[in-house]
This record gives sequence, C-alpha cells and structure tokens, in this order.
Amino acid sequence: MQVISGGRTTYLQPIEIYMKRLILSAALLFLLPAYSYLWSCDWQSCQDCQQVPDNQDVKAERVVTGDERTELYLPLVEGKRVALYSNQTGLVGPDHRHVLDVLVEKGVRMTAIFSPEHGFRGHADAGAVVADEVDGQTGIPILSLYGQNRKKHLGEEAMSMFDVLLVDIQDVGLRYYTYYVTMCHLMDACAKYGREVIILDRPNPNGHYVDGPILDMSLRSGVGYLPIPVVHGMTLGELARMAVGEKWLNEGNECRLTVIPCLNYTHQTHYALPVAPSPNLPNMQSIYLYPSLCPFEGTVVSMGRGTDKPFQQYGHPGMQACHTYSFTPQSMPGATRPTLLGEKCYGRDLSAIPYDSIWRSQMSLAYVIDAYRCLKAEGKADGFFTSFFDKLLGRTYVREMIEAGRNEAEIRARWHDEVEEFKQKRQKYLLYE
Repeated sequence: MQVISGGRTTYLQPIEIYMKRLILSAALLFLLPAYSYLWSCDWQSCQDCQQVPDNQDVKAERVVTGDERTELYLPLVEGKRVALYSNQTGLVGPDHRHVLDVLVEKGVRMTAIFSPEHGFRGHADAGAVVADEVDGQTGIPILSLYGQNRKKHLGEEAMSMFDVLLVDIQDVGLRYYTYYVTMCHLMDACAKYGREVIILDRPNPNGHYVDGPILDMSLRSGVGYLPIPVVHGMTLGELARMAVGEKWLNEGNECRLTVIPCLNYTHQTHYALPVAPSPNLPNMQSIYLYPSLCPFEGTVVSMGRGTDKPFQQYGHPGMQACHTYSFTPQSMPGATRPTLLGEKCYGRDLSAIPYDSIWRSQMSLAYVIDAYRCLKAEGKADGFFTSFFDKLLGRTYVREMIEAGRNEAEIRARWHDEVEEFKQKRQKYLLYE
C-alpha cells in the first residue's frame, strides 16, 4: 500500500503526520480570513471557490485533484489494460474534462468502465437498477455495479478484462453514501483476482469533522459497509488505506493499492464540488445538510426529494400544527417516486441557513427528533421509523432513545467515546493535515 507524491513513493509515518499537522495548525491561524470567502460558493462559481480574491493579502492555491497528476499515474498503467470506476464527477482540472476522455487521449488502453448508483452519467434515481451499456463516445463497455449484475461484474469474467483499476469519483464523506461501498466491493474483487487499484484522490467536502455512531456490523448493508462513523472525515484514498490496513476487506484480502493524493488540500479546506455528485445533492447546502437529513430516508417524513430543495427541507402532512412552511413533492428526473408524492407537507426550510453556520455544525439529530415529537403530539407517530432507519444510523439505540423521549445530547453521549477511539485509529492512514 503506497502513496505516490511528487514523483516518488512516500510511506507516511504517524509521527511525520503529527508534526506536519502541528505546523499547519499554526499556519491556518493566518489563513482563516481567506477561507471565509469560500463559504458563499456554489457549482456555478466553482473555479472562484479555489482561490481568494486579488485584494486579499493571502492567496489560497487551487486544489489539484489526483486525476490531474497524470505524470504520477500514467507511468503506472503504461502497457496495461485499464478499467475505470467513475461517473459524472470524474472531471479533471479547471477545464472540467472527463477523466475518461483524458485517458483515451493519452493513449491509455481502456477496456472497461464500472459505474455506481445513479449510473455513469449520474441521472438515475436513488436505488434504481442501472443497466449495463456502452459509452457512446468511446465504445467502451460500461458495467453497472448497482443492480442485478453486480455480483457477475465482480467475478472472474469482468476481472479478466483489465490489469489495473483506476478510481476517480467524488464522494461526500458519509457512511451511507454508496460510492465508497462500491469501491470496497471492487477492491475486494481486485484483491481476489490479483488486480492493482490506483485511487486518484479527491477532497471530502465533509472531511473537516468526524461524528455519528460507529456501524454495528450486524447491520451491515448497502448503505453501511465498514465499521466507521456516519461522518468519517476521510477522503476515499484515506478510507481505502484504512480498509486495507485494518483488514476490513472480505476475508482479509490484501489489495495492491496506490493512492495519488491531492495537492493544496487539507481537511479544513472549503472545497466546492464542480458538479453535483448525485441528482438529489444539487449544491453545497444540500451536501453540508446531508449528514443530518439523510436519516429521514428511514422515516415517513419527506426530506425534499421531488422538489427544488432536496436535502434542504423536511416535512409531513401531519406536521401542520408545528410548522407553517409547506412544500409538495412532485415526480421529476432523479426523483420519479419521492416520499409523499403529491401531498402537501408542513415542516422546515433549511435552504437559507448561512454556509459558515452549516459547515461549522455537527451531524444533528434535532430535525428527526423535532418531526417525531411533532407527529407524536398529534397521535400520528406510529410507524414513523422504518427498518431502514437502523441501517442508516448503524445502531438500534438511536431510534430507541428517540422513541423513549431522550434528547440529542443524551444520544450523542452514547457515541462520543467510540468516535474518539476511531479518530485515533485512523491517524496513521491520513494523507492530509
């Protein structure tokens, strides 16, 4: 397991990481004014988000993602058959060219593409079966790993199509976001069949904190695959290193892993994504609120799918006594069958909360608790939680304590110590300050 940086192989030791962090912490005290500019950025201004205005005394260097560092990874794939795990987020540099186009232009022998939930182009609904297809521009077969063919595409036939797997996909740093789960399945298969894995690393927009309960592995599912907190605070490259180092892959498989790290990135960098990572995370507001609103997926409450503010609001027809704000979910691309389709929902609009306030906040259970207590007061809380809620949160005690009337502070206290232990365990796998 190695990290390629600056043209050489670097093995990072815990003391080296600690010293670098100590130096960087002091430096960040002088850089904080520059970062405040980034809080108001969105997709349309993504290039501006990676530098401070000319009138600032300190300029932040543009974040360079792993896929831009072709001089480091192209020599590793020369003369080999290459597969790519990516989707619409695999954009390279300020020009936003897709990594597939760059690889083909560079003469890399591309033989297969693996696609995750939402498909290679990122348009499919959450949970929708995505069929295999052929890329119209290159003729390369696209093998869907989200649907009925997943097991087949992780077997010997698909693995025989390539020698090296490149991973270039934008994750949002949550245990219940499925892109990392698919990556782990691919790593398992590559380890079993002797294939190399090279991760072209990308920033984690929620990488500045760690929060939420650690997954009870008896609840392992497609929305929770590793024993990590809900918000793990790691990039995909770091998470993959930890999965290998802690032997979390199936049967303790040893994956030949190389990570091409980002440049000019730390876990405190405010990084605005250049494209929506999935249909219902359309902006940074939704991405920062996602840790707190996704648990509604395991309830009867809508979190805004089927509206212009998905994961930026929540509501239910029975909450009119508690809230006056309302919205009505409709069928639309990316949310053809949203929860409470066509029903007027009363709840809260969170879309106008300032970015800096959200970015500095923790994962919150306050919204779920509010909705549960509101419906309970109206005698409508029966069936509030579905079985999916426990899978999302990774522990049964969260639901049980909410039902028992416990407050958020009491619930958070249950996971505090295990999160602190996890933060210590992950130290040796981190690549960034």
